[in-house]
Amino acid sequence: MIVASLGAAVWLGITGQTFTIDGLFLTLTVLLTALVFVLYIVFMIRRAIEAQAKPATAKAPAAKPPSNLGQSKAAVWA
Repeated sequence: MIVASLGAAVWLGITGQTFTIDGLFLTLTVLLTALVFVLYIVFMIRRAIEAQAKPATAKAPAAKPPSNLGQSKAAVWA
């Protein structure tokens, strides 16, 4: 998508359509589209790098079940 957007911007510039009002806004639109996708890719790369940089942490032991599991309510409240 980035290459297609930049290619469209170059094509609009080569053919001279950038100098019309419609061509100007179309050029700005395809350049903005390319920018959005570039920023998305940069964000995804940074997230992947951060995920690899975090050390693998050991899982915490599971919580122990309450000790009064088999008792009746009267025995628990006593």
